[in-house]
Amino acid sequence: MAAEQMEIDDSLYSRQRYVLGDTAMHRMANSSILIYGLGGLGIEIAKNIVLAGVKSVILQDPKSTTVNDLGNQFFLRESDAQLSKNRAEASSQHLAELNPYVSVVTITESLTEETDLSYLRNYQCVILTESPLSLQIKVNIFCRSALPPIKFISSDVFGILGSAFVDFGENFDIFDPTGEEPKDIFVSDITKANPGVVSCLENRFHGLETGDVVTFREVQGMTWVNGKQFTVQVLSPYTFSICDTSGPEFAQYEDGGIFTQVKVPVAKNFVCLEKQIVEPSLLTPDLCKFDSPPVLHISHLALQKYREQFNMLPRTWDDSDAAKFIDIARDINASLKLKVQNLDENLLQLVSRCCTGSLAPLCAVFGGVVAQEALKALTGKFTPLDQWLYLDASEVVPQEGIINIEQFLPRGDRYDLLRICVGEARCKTLSNTQLFMVGCGAIGCEMLKNYALLGISTGSGKITITDNDLIEKSNLNRQFLFRPHHIQKPKSTTAAQAALDINKDLKIEAQQHKVGPQTEESVYTDAFFEHQDIIVNALDNVEARRYMDGRCVTNQRALMESGTMGTKGHVQVIVPHITESYTSQQDPRDEDFPYCTIKSFPATLEHCIQWARDKFEECFVQNAQLFNKFMEVHPNIHQVAQQLLAGVSIDGAPKVGKMLVNRPTCWKDCIALARLRFERYFHHKAQELLHAFPLDRKLEDGALFWAPPKRPPRPVRFDPEDEMHLLFVTTSARLYADVYGIKWSSQDLSRDVVLSIVSQVQVPEFKPSNKTIVTDEAVTKDEAPSQQLSVDVVEQAGQRFNQFGQTANIVLNALEFEKDDDSNGHIDFITSTTNLRAQMYSIAISDRFKIKKIAGRIVPAIATTTAAVSGLVALEMIKVLHRLPLEKLKNCFLNLALPMILLSEPGPVAKTVLREGLSITIWDKWEIKGAKDFTLQKFIDQCKVQFGFEASSIVQGVKIIFMPFMPGHMKKLPMLMTTLLKSVPDQKYVDLVVSFDGDNGDDVPGPPVRYFFQ
Repeated sequence: MAAEQMEIDDSLYSRQRYVLGDTAMHRMANSSILIYGLGGLGIEIAKNIVLAGVKSVILQDPKSTTVNDLGNQFFLRESDAQLSKNRAEASSQHLAELNPYVSVVTITESLTEETDLSYLRNYQCVILTESPLSLQIKVNIFCRSALPPIKFISSDVFGILGSAFVDFGENFDIFDPTGEEPKDIFVSDITKANPGVVSCLENRFHGLETGDVVTFREVQGMTWVNGKQFTVQVLSPYTFSICDTSGPEFAQYEDGGIFTQVKVPVAKNFVCLEKQIVEPSLLTPDLCKFDSPPVLHISHLALQKYREQFNMLPRTWDDSDAAKFIDIARDINASLKLKVQNLDENLLQLVSRCCTGSLAPLCAVFGGVVAQEALKALTGKFTPLDQWLYLDASEVVPQEGIINIEQFLPRGDRYDLLRICVGEARCKTLSNTQLFMVGCGAIGCEMLKNYALLGISTGSGKITITDNDLIEKSNLNRQFLFRPHHIQKPKSTTAAQAALDINKDLKIEAQQHKVGPQTEESVYTDAFFEHQDIIVNALDNVEARRYMDGRCVTNQRALMESGTMGTKGHVQVIVPHITESYTSQQDPRDEDFPYCTIKSFPATLEHCIQWARDKFEECFVQNAQLFNKFMEVHPNIHQVAQQLLAGVSIDGAPKVGKMLVNRPTCWKDCIALARLRFERYFHHKAQELLHAFPLDRKLEDGALFWAPPKRPPRPVRFDPEDEMHLLFVTTSARLYADVYGIKWSSQDLSRDVVLSIVSQVQVPEFKPSNKTIVTDEAVTKDEAPSQQLSVDVVEQAGQRFNQFGQTANIVLNALEFEKDDDSNGHIDFITSTTNLRAQMYSIAISDRFKIKKIAGRIVPAIATTTAAVSGLVALEMIKVLHRLPLEKLKNCFLNLALPMILLSEPGPVAKTVLREGLSITIWDKWEIKGAKDFTLQKFIDQCKVQFGFEASSIVQGVKIIFMPFMPGHMKKLPMLMTTLLKSVPDQKYVDLVVSFDGDNGDDVPGPPVRYFFQ
């Protein structure tokens, strides 16, 4: 039933489907998972799995809620602790609310070594947390022996140490190791040799690895390769070899061809936990701690051994217990097959001292990672962990802890687990933090949960959040603070209230302003930024990230930057005067398609999608806007007609005149207009191109014009029996009706009605035009030749306007493309238009789902990645707020599909040397204190006095204040700065861009200069 519901309610799972695909989604919807232990880690895992949409989640936990649990378990409340409610039962209702299609069941019995494990056969995956190692081994053995085998995962967070182990048994099938979308690459040559070498067209990267499998199509000459699979040997980024192509079945390669990587299932064998303990396979996530994973493995085993031996964990910051712990660790190291030569006892000591605590952000990281591993276990999608992952957050522990142990001891409140790790002083710093977060979507929700658990801004501090979006149904799948009854409510206020439900002591203000130039002078001013201790980006677009980065640099504020795309995520720590900023590194640019390719020579589905999007904008947005603007500027139609008939050209008049005459006035007209558009787009356009460039047309060098990647078009004849043809006509007609304000009903869309009208439409024969067809890929749309307004065209426009009276009271409705409303016909138009154009150019058509993703520029998203990224951000935020040095900070790039987690030191800020002994960075700002009588000359003199350079130019925003070589600028020298500078009343300062004359006569770009009026 869950699988059927999932298909019906795709709006809930759409972003996740782009990550996992239908096969994985169906497998999940028929799978059950048991999670043992509902502490901070267990609840994170459970939350992410429920959001993903499995059939059922079984929560097993014998423990009762305590005050300590409130510090890392976000679904437990103070009342649960007062009543000592079972953790699983107290959490189950909250988890069930996350996803109506997932059954949430609780078990309160303890899982021990005496437990009959046969009940585990009901589940496809078992996840253990807070379990003794001996019990983990027993359960792991049972899971491996079951038929079919049960996938096993164990995970724990002990203070500053997190661990995860996976065992999916022998011969575990991975049907898609990476999840990457296979790309079509054009072939320029295949040699007839042993082995045959394939070259990419125009030296395009193939992106393959040796051992990958590819298949070919559309190869001319050597046609034997078409439709067959070949294992590749990479020779260079542009070439690879396949098989022996020297045989008679392989004809000489002539032209064309496309190859595509084929996803080949991979079988992986896992080793049981008992063997992995002594010979572990370890992931190395931190590039600055290559030696740490084996030490952390020993630490984890030593904690388990210590608990088994003494029936407790080492006591909080107890040196005698730490000494016993280190002795156990030494013994364990001696028993390993691969011993650690230099055991880091300082790290071991930190693990021992903090192990009874728990860092909520570390639980979030492992909650995301482990949940993703569980989804891999159920689906076979993506590459599982091999087989251990350890992470430590030792940097958050104050080094002065040894001197003042009292500050780490428990005090009987909800922050004890945090206090054990970071100390009371750092807890107070967090509670007094002034924090501004932009965005309350997926990352924003996770971050608010982390703030609540960490007690951020529960003292004298305050959290300010802003987001101008409303909650949509598709948000519920990964923005876990929202529920169905919140749909169409503001994200910011709803998320703030949900965070207060977790921790009522939060000081939080929710706003709905857009952060940008429009609020820079009124809401999010320099003074506002300067009042904040830290800024957090929870944004989903590069433009907003760049803006926020610029504001943080200007106001010298630390910024936590992060983002996700499917299973990939990043975290960047930006600290004034220490690290580079977000814009210090250039994001890879989206691939821009040449204008002529989109307009006339598409070669891929993406080209067709872009053309369809352009047509939507032209027909249903821009034309309506042009029409309304023209009518607003020229309300007297009669006067316009007279001017045109007199030969006076008016911008936009020919198009508006044509729209006036041809505008539909009823549903029948809309269908007719749509049918004529079909003919123009998919039949006449092809004939026009073939008329201008016949199939045998050759270039100056003798090569055929229609050579790959150019594809000759084929006119598409309208077929009333073809559903795609009818879909284009009906969706185009209804969109025209929406633009022109014509009412229509569902009956009007019926096949019989549409076909009846279409059969009566008079379709004109094709007549070649004299329009210039752009073939140069370097020519942009703006540079393309436009149709010249001849006298005839102007006069014809005048005649069209002359058909109306003095005025034409017509206002069109310019549509706004909306990808998420399936009832509006927008994606149906894009889908039908894309596939018809693809057919016209013999390009493989695609399904609506894929076209919607590309056309809507939908960013695939999944809760697991968001949880992991937000946890990493929160860990780094603790470090930044406590002013830790660069070497303690970590940027991160992760891809949970592989899985890959790479932690590295942030890039240091780059320095620009102005002269020997004087350098600046992006964080520097020079200041000049002015006065009422401060002239431009005084400003220049002060620059010389303060900075040692002569000002050669002064610019404020886009306004040039002073450039000595420009006419009249030297006369400005005696003028007051208050006169020259653009400001608003009561403005205390302006920021100026000043260039200086260097010692060798060159311009020296200095840092921004902040000029204070007095």
